[in-house]
Amino acid sequence: QVQLVESGGGLVQAGGSLRLSCAASGLTFSPNAMGWFRQAPGKEREFVAAIIWSSAFTIYADSVKGRFTISRDNAKNTEYLQMDSLKPEDAAVYYCAASISRRIYAYTSKDRYDYWGQGTQVTVSS
Repeated sequence: QVQLVESGGGLVQAGGSLRLSCAASGLTFSPNAMGWFRQAPGKEREFVAAIIWSSAFTIYADSVKGRFTISRDNAKNTEYLQMDSLKPEDAAVYYCAASISRRIYAYTSKDRYDYWGQGTQVTVSS
């Protein structure tokens, strides 16, 4: 079975940093793309960042551009999200996602992705 496992969440002060990891297992081939979404209480799940697997081309939400960096380890089928200069509004459950098949949906859309992790909590205190 395909499984995505996130790690690295926790509590950090505003202005601090966290590094999230997402390891994908059970994939026969490399994913088309992997991404990160987040969901704060009372809000919809929103796009954070994505990386095209073959090219490592990256896409970021405007709210995190310049502060977050997404990367991947091709050999390990693992993606990372380096989060710097964290703000209280960044607090949310962060979900890893993987796209393994052709999709008409944009990489910024939840509908693009086939598999999801269980989520990891990021708390930012001020």
